[in-house]
Amino acid sequence: MATLTVPALRTGAPRLLRNRAAAKLLLLALVTAGLTPFLTRHGGDGTWPRELTVHLSAPLTAASDWVMDHRDSHPLFLYFFGYISNAVVLAVRAVYLTLLAAGWAGVTVFGALTAWRLGGARLAAGTAAAFVACGALGMWVPTMQTLALMAVAVLASVAVGALLGLAAGLSDRLDRALRPVLDTMQVLPAFAYLLPVVLVFGIGVPAAVLATVVYAAPPMARLTALGLRGADPEVLEAVESLGATARQRLLTARLPLARKELLLGLNQTIMMALSMAVIASVIGAGGLGDRVYQALASVDVGAALAAGIPIVLLAVVLDRVTGAAGDGTARSRVIGLPYALAVAAAAALAVRALGAQEWPSGWTLDIAAPVNRAVDWMTAHLYSGVPVVGGTADWAGHFTTWVLDPVRTGLQGLPWWSVLLLVAAPAWLIGTWRTALTAVLAMTAIGVLGVWDPALDTLSQVLAAVAVTLVLGFATGIAAARSDRVERALRPVLDVCQTMPQFVYLIPVVALFGVGRAPAVAAAVVYALPAVVRITAQGLRQVDQAALESARSLGATGRQQLWQVQLPLARRSLLLAVNQGVVLVLAVVIIGGLVGGGALGYDVAFGLAQGDLATGLVAGAAIVCLGLMLDRVTQPARRRPEKGA
Repeated sequence: MATLTVPALRTGAPRLLRNRAAAKLLLLALVTAGLTPFLTRHGGDGTWPRELTVHLSAPLTAASDWVMDHRDSHPLFLYFFGYISNAVVLAVRAVYLTLLAAGWAGVTVFGALTAWRLGGARLAAGTAAAFVACGALGMWVPTMQTLALMAVAVLASVAVGALLGLAAGLSDRLDRALRPVLDTMQVLPAFAYLLPVVLVFGIGVPAAVLATVVYAAPPMARLTALGLRGADPEVLEAVESLGATARQRLLTARLPLARKELLLGLNQTIMMALSMAVIASVIGAGGLGDRVYQALASVDVGAALAAGIPIVLLAVVLDRVTGAAGDGTARSRVIGLPYALAVAAAAALAVRALGAQEWPSGWTLDIAAPVNRAVDWMTAHLYSGVPVVGGTADWAGHFTTWVLDPVRTGLQGLPWWSVLLLVAAPAWLIGTWRTALTAVLAMTAIGVLGVWDPALDTLSQVLAAVAVTLVLGFATGIAAARSDRVERALRPVLDVCQTMPQFVYLIPVVALFGVGRAPAVAAAVVYALPAVVRITAQGLRQVDQAALESARSLGATGRQQLWQVQLPLARRSLLLAVNQGVVLVLAVVIIGGLVGGGALGYDVAFGLAQGDLATGLVAGAAIVCLGLMLDRVTQPARRRPEKGA
């Protein structure tokens, strides 16, 4: 037997080492085995070692106090940040007063005519109905406040993003420098942007606008650079052969060829600006987001829904209108911008003459009271005690007891070095040693900041939500890929869900499940599910048809084609779905701190509400590190075939 075993080992070991994943795991195992005795003696009880913790509360508190004490006297604030703050306030106020002066009739008519110009009569009718619904729900003034803040933020975001994208599109060096920065910014949860601007500008509209600009500018920058770099080389060569200067080539060739990407960037910027403008209500943005925030704080589901519906309507209208602008030429050549402005002004003057500039109080529908009565009935009849199936509160309790608590306890009970190992292994397997190192350093930074346990609590919620999201998303995506009827039925639902801001998802889960960690996870699942479904279905539909035909010719069943052909060939799309699901889940789990999710999201909310910026900034930095780690762990690397990792 020995004579058979030795040659087998001699041939098997090289074969094992030629397998890249196995070789990586073997190296990690050897390093871990060598370091285990030392690491066990210095932190084998599951907690982060105190000697490796840096306490930043005192210096951050001192820095925060210094900023507050010198905000009205230091030249940096008086002559730089002060001017920026005043300019933002004046711009938002000017737009807001313009919208109020136009009145409900002027704004509605202008919006409908613009939609007609870009998308046709059906989009115009939908736009008009959306504005009328905002007024009918008693939310006209908050809607105008949100639109005013958004208008200023979008203009600034487009300007900043276009300039950065222009620089990255024309310079390889700047493109390489900006790419990792934009990559990181686009995976960070929105809450992570709030604390730094609050520290500098305080609570109020300037902080909300600037946080929105920083959050919404990256899509514009990336898509602008993509459009400029993707310009047809033959067209550029033809223009250059005619003696055009670099400026002329940019204005007459590159920018027109990048029109589709530029308009898509505008669409993405507007949608992200709306999402952030709603979330920024926790730092004084006002508007519809503030109504939702105040209602959720008092668990007033009816009031939250009354403000949430206009947010959804605004999101859908803005997405459809900007999407129609990017589809091609305008539908109506008759209705130009001057004509739309003239008709809107006439409508505004007409309602002003009639004394009905403000939304008539008699046209308002109060839905808060009946919604709250429905919630009370649900609490009494559906929360618990339902025969056989239990109730929504029972489901939330069971999910917390059977899933969330064990995962959190398991993570917090692991030695800290084993958590780092668990982070490094998948990051290196699907990426490179650089991505693994980045993920490990990000997780290490969380421990150094002294928020190891809250971060693992947040991570446990993310893992549970991602597991549910992937099970539902992959199953639904496979069904949509294999059935045109299912795909057509899901498309409008997914379109609407993907345009809704994160904040809105908290309203239905609070109504169904109350407050706690389980509702936060439920909101995260619903928010991330559309992206996972879409990416999965698209990846499966793009599988090479020749491979499927070969499988059918060999007699493969539908199930065999799925498991042995489609899923393996769609591997990169499935990994992208996992990555996007993780990033989107984290964003809502953090916001779930407002409805009892606890952990890092609660620390940020507590720091904002109580003025304890030190606690909030540490939690915000930990959120950044956690987001970076999760992105690197789930992001496959772009490898060159001839090179190894």
